[in-house]
Amino acid sequence: MPQEQLLQRRRLAAGESSAPATPDLLAQLTPQELQVVRLAATGATNKEIAAQLFLSPKTVGHHLYRAFPKLGISTRTELARLPR
Repeated sequence: MPQEQLLQRRRLAAGESSAPATPDLLAQLTPQELQVVRLAATGATNKEIAAQLFLSPKTVGHHLYRAFPKLGISTRTELARLPR
């Protein structure tokens, strides 16, 4: 696990809030995860994102599930802090 992710997880475990995602963190996402995360950050539901990207809502949820730890976040609300 990269050092930055390890430190971020330790901060979260200690109860500190997560830092806003940086472009370095966004670079860790796959192209599909990045698309889904950006749409979710606008407030779109999994169903709306799925329709727009021709995916199933379950696949959208999976992409978010995989992206959240990479970004050091745990809720959709935190997506609003992502750089655009």
